[in-house]
Amino acid sequence: MNLSDIRNDIINGRTAIGIELGSTRIKTVLVNSNNEPIASGNHNWENKYVNNIWTYDLEDVWKGLQDSYGNMVKDVEAKYGVKLQTAGAIGISAMMHGYLPFDKSGKLLTNFRTWRNTITGQASEFLTKYFNYPIPQRWSIAHLYQAILNGEDHIPEIDFITTLAGYVHWKLTGQRVLGIDDASGMFPIDIQKSDFNAKMIEQFNELVKPKNYPWRLENILPKVLVAGQNAGTLTEEGARLLDVTGQLKPGIPFCPPEGDAGTGMTATNSVAVRTGNVSAGTSVFAMVVLEKELSAVYPELDLVTTPDGKLVAMVHSNNCTSDYDAWMALYNDTRN
Repeated sequence: MNLSDIRNDIINGRTAIGIELGSTRIKTVLVNSNNEPIASGNHNWENKYVNNIWTYDLEDVWKGLQDSYGNMVKDVEAKYGVKLQTAGAIGISAMMHGYLPFDKSGKLLTNFRTWRNTITGQASEFLTKYFNYPIPQRWSIAHLYQAILNGEDHIPEIDFITTLAGYVHWKLTGQRVLGIDDASGMFPIDIQKSDFNAKMIEQFNELVKPKNYPWRLENILPKVLVAGQNAGTLTEEGARLLDVTGQLKPGIPFCPPEGDAGTGMTATNSVAVRTGNVSAGTSVFAMVVLEKELSAVYPELDLVTTPDGKLVAMVHSNNCTSDYDAWMALYNDTRN
């Protein structure tokens, strides 16, 4: 595709914007009508350890998104001499799992508890036995139940729980939805219905019924969507939130927000049954798309899904390249 064709794609919105909030970088990529990357921008960031919790400030989420998106826009103008004002689609991806509970006013009730935290062992072990289904420590339901076990004050005030990708998507579109792969890191999925497991939701409601909370679990979780479904459009407020220059126009359609595992499966074409991939990032994990549901619970295996809802077995370990980076930086310091 020549320069003129690319410029026409950009001007006429025959492009797609992909944004991923990883553990160490926020990346924004623009692709043309041939699905070829034509511009990009990024922003480096890092989590913080606050009161024994690995977290990111939501203020840093938006500063990072605006910087990453703005750097992509600058790249477009430098390469093609045009200002980016629209696109054919936008998709948000982010680190999976974790715990982001909000009240009715949209206020975050606790610090964002990321996938790195291993503070839900009691809840994870109990729920795995209770559901007869593997519930890893980093899953949102494990964080919620551990907070209940801890007697945390915010629990009765919860109106909505989501992941990082779901939060960003909500603020840009107004839609409380989540792609099924990311949703599978919140609560077990019914593969036949491509939705949260209704039987297990009712089991959880019965478990916490003596607490008399003013919510039921199904009402505080996001709506589950699969790849290809419409997940809303960019609102006027969302456009101003993402693009501080005011150039970006509202109305751009969004795909369901997904987790980094789902985007990794898609990028490596590992979404068909009996395919798999390995990811070595801030965590390391291997995934295989299953032909059928497992006959037993294996604590070593997490069960997630592809973005179109097929069951996936995952083996996951928290630490990978972050440890290597730290050792290399230390070695470099000693050399200097």
